[in-house]
Amino acid sequence: MGLGTYRPALEAGVAGPYAHLRQCVVSSTLGRSPDPDVTVVDGDPLALVRSLKREEGDKDIWLCGGGGLAGALLPEIDRMVIKSYPVVAGAGIPVFDGEFDPTVFTVTDRKSFGNGVTITWFVRRQ
Repeated sequence: MGLGTYRPALEAGVAGPYAHLRQCVVSSTLGRSPDPDVTVVDGDPLALVRSLKREEGDKDIWLCGGGGLAGALLPEIDRMVIKSYPVVAGAGIPVFDGEFDPTVFTVTDRKSFGNGVTITWFVRRQ
C-alpha cells in the first residue's frame, strides 16, 4: 500500500491494518516501520512487486493505494477488482495516474448491490 492509504490507519492507532497479510508500505518519507509486521519500502514499487512474484508460494499480491502507486504498478497488474459507487464527486485521485498508456482488461464477473454499488473483476488481455 502507499503511505496515503496507510496513514489513516496509523492515525487511528492501527499500525498493521492487514495483520492477516504480509504488509508492505511504499514510502520515501515514512522511515522506520511502526510495526514489525509492516515492511516499509523506500524504493521502486515495480521492483518490489517483481521481486514478490519471483518468491515461492502464494502469488496473490493486493494493491491498496491511490492512483500514483497503481499507475507505477500497472505493468505488473494482471487482475483487478474494482468497487464502484453511484456517486460523482467531481474531483479526486485518479484510479491510475501517469502517462497515457492504454492497457486492455476483460471483465470476468460483476456483482451489483441494491444500493447501486458494483464490484467488477477484470483480467489483463494477453
